[in-house]
Amino acid sequence: MRVLLTAWGSRGDVEPLAGLAVALREIGAEALVAAPPDEDFVTLLARAGVPLVPLGPTVRSVVARPKPPDARAAFRLAPELVAARFEVLGAAARGCDALLATGLMPAGARDVAEKLGIPYVLACFHTMGLPSRHFRPGRRPGTPSPADETDLRVLWKQDAQRVNDLYGPALNSHRAAIGLPPVADVRDHVFTGRPWLAADPVLWPSKGMTELDVVQTGAWLLPDDRPLPGELASFLDAGAPPVYVGFGSMAAYVAADMARVAVEATRARGRRVLLARGWAGLSAIDDAEDCFVAGEVNQQALFPRVAAVVHHGGAGTTTTAARAGAPQVVVPQVADQPYWAARVAELGIGVAHEGATPTVDSLSAALAAALAPETRTRARTVAGTIRPDGAAVAAKLLLDLAGR
Repeated sequence: MRVLLTAWGSRGDVEPLAGLAVALREIGAEALVAAPPDEDFVTLLARAGVPLVPLGPTVRSVVARPKPPDARAAFRLAPELVAARFEVLGAAARGCDALLATGLMPAGARDVAEKLGIPYVLACFHTMGLPSRHFRPGRRPGTPSPADETDLRVLWKQDAQRVNDLYGPALNSHRAAIGLPPVADVRDHVFTGRPWLAADPVLWPSKGMTELDVVQTGAWLLPDDRPLPGELASFLDAGAPPVYVGFGSMAAYVAADMARVAVEATRARGRRVLLARGWAGLSAIDDAEDCFVAGEVNQQALFPRVAAVVHHGGAGTTTTAARAGAPQVVVPQVADQPYWAARVAELGIGVAHEGATPTVDSLSAALAAALAPETRTRARTVAGTIRPDGAAVAAKLLLDLAGR
């Protein structure tokens, strides 16, 4: 069996596909991943032994700018990605038995599968954006909506029109070119009625979150047995567990003085600090020995050794910290991140920072709560409930779907 997995998005979109590819390989199937050709992803997939098919522009070229992408950028990027999917996936999927897509609205993936006559799956790492009678589009799940059901239907119809405006012309042009009829509702066409949810049910319960028939597999985790770099290991050994601070690929959203705020807030709590450079380029504010700056490292090995994890609330970081039993302070920036923050607080395994731009005082106060003994105890308890087998579950489902 041969499966094509594809995503255009951040590391949080690509790494789970690597985890799924490894799980497929373990049961005798071949998998390849079509993803952006960012250097980070090339290295990641090579480490996992998974072939990379370059898809579209690098993500970093789009998001690692001083300001977040605006509407004009979205209308430029959408047709570019649609064209790339028809071209790249159309070639890579030949000889495949199934195609699974995730990441930024993967318009074009289902169409390639349709033309080739193979099964298609839409996977997501949260339920934000899936149609629901309970929540406004863009409002984080769990927040009551003041609108009545009629108003919500109107809002979701408007959301569908927004997707049509972005992707519809390009999608239907490319469908016509390969002899397929036009699609009236791009969003529903991409989502299907039965998307897969690759999120842990403790961290992101799916019941009541959407009107679609979601198949929840658990998170797709990529095993990582890399040792920590020698200098980092020495820093960890030299004193009490530090506070980890990292914001992944959130370069365009993180405040310019985030490193200073994080270091001063952590020092105010009497703790050492470990900064993850990330795409935001966090760096030391002085040459004091209580601060260490790290590049990309094995978080699965690192997080059990830190006092707390301060981060943006990405699905991957939240899940890895939860599995490690590390208390969290989530400073959400965009999209699904406010819900991850709220869920961390609801579970009692950390703190949801109010707002995306912390001050020294606000972050210090959040750290005080996260570093409390009862929070660590609760975090360790919840760690034992996080499922480790989501990728294996999904791999077996794909085999069943392909009739193998």
